Amino acid sequence: MSNTQTNHRSQKKYYFSRKKYCFFCKERIKLIDYKDVKILENFILDTGKIQPARVSGTCSYHQKQLTKAIKRARHMGLLKFVEPRRG
Repeated sequence: MSNTQTNHRSQKKYYFSRKKYCFFCKERIKLIDYKDVKILENFILDTGKIQPARVSGTCSYHQKQLTKAIKRARHMGLLKFVEPRRG
């Protein structure tokens, strides 16, 4: 093996991601309302699960409110509990 091939293999590729900011802090939303279905749908995965804070970037204060609001909207019939399986 030549020297250039060994140097190329030893170099690590670093993944760069931008710092995630809380959507609700940025928009200055104090309380998350369960009737605001359009906003809540952005934080639900295709399978019907609630997005974790590490993925969505929400702070812990708003993540707790978001979880409560989504669960309330599900019980009121505004959101589906799970999406039907594809395939």
